[in-house]
Amino acid sequence: MKLYFLNRDEIDVAKWDSCIARSVNGMVYGYSWYLDIVCESWSALVDEDYRTVFPLPHKAKYGIGYIYQPFFTQQLGLFSTDAICQNLVDTFIGAIPKSFKYIAINLNTFIKTQYPNARITPRVTYHLDLIESYPILSSRYSTNTKRNISRAIANNISIVKGLPPVQLIELKKQNNVANLKSSHFNTLKKLVSQSIDNGVGEVYGAYNAHNELCAGALFIKANGKAIYLLASSTPEGKAQRAMFRLIDFYIDQNSESNLVLDFEGSNIKSVARFFASFGASPCTYNHIEINRLPWFLKIFK
Repeated sequence: MKLYFLNRDEIDVAKWDSCIARSVNGMVYGYSWYLDIVCESWSALVDEDYRTVFPLPHKAKYGIGYIYQPFFTQQLGLFSTDAICQNLVDTFIGAIPKSFKYIAINLNTFIKTQYPNARITPRVTYHLDLIESYPILSSRYSTNTKRNISRAIANNISIVKGLPPVQLIELKKQNNVANLKSSHFNTLKKLVSQSIDNGVGEVYGAYNAHNELCAGALFIKANGKAIYLLASSTPEGKAQRAMFRLIDFYIDQNSESNLVLDFEGSNIKSVARFFASFGASPCTYNHIEINRLPWFLKIFK
């Protein structure tokens, strides 16, 4: 197999996006429009006919190039329209240009590797298959989650699909528990707007009894997955368990569909417990680090 390293302006976007769309492990993070939004710069490794591709988001620090995992992009790595084996993965990793002295990226859940001299750390996301009926899916909620949904309903929390993107972004700004920077919010604005324009983004809002927005979330549907990409709640929304009601509403609306709800994490125990409480199952993906820095620079990693 012959591989090519291409800069962004050399990539055939139509062939690239066709590969992601047809990949056995395609995800929304891999599409060119998504990468263009979340990456300052990105290049890629591709085979001769774009059947297998490997995006390479990159930056430079002190003149040293490195590969990194962009914000709002949980998984990347290799995407292929053919069966994926460890040898194929390792071939692509080994072809990453030596000019990139440090590599720290998340591979997707389909990829397994034991690449030499790589530090591999397992991470966890949570998946919920929505193929079954809502009564069956909701019967698997934890007792506490059922109680919290009932509490939200008793508090007259109502859910609306089609919340204007600007309202979700403003809600996130006002309740910025993750301490996101202004540049992150600029990226989020583009992601929400572009995903809606592309017909894959859906924004839901939760309102209290006084018709005031108290929680919101963005879901992006692509390649048989619905990714719970962005969410935020006010203090009142948390107290009234609005997000429990919102997710339950989403599961109800999308039950009996060929769709997997991907909660996007988490390695934080309390957050993971929240996702698992909806009946979601843990799914492992790997974070890989390869350090090619000279020994005298490694301490400045």
